[in-house]
Amino acid sequence: MNIIQTIINKKVNSITPKELLKLSQQYQVSITPDQANKVASLLNGKNVNIYDLSQRTQLLSQIANVTSHQ
Repeated sequence: MNIIQTIINKKVNSITPKELLKLSQQYQVSITPDQANKVASLLNGKNVNIYDLSQRTQLLSQIANVTSHQ
């Protein structure tokens, strides 16, 4: 894994709910503060490699469960 991938993975694995909300506004993606908290808790401390297809797919599935309207 190169240095850029390492930096990006570190940021993803330590993102805060506040940062998620700011990014959601910047990219016009609608999430609630509660969803941001849940997504951040999924990511924090998990050491997910978003460049690994299986890990990314599993993570996206978990995020979809948190953010999808039911």
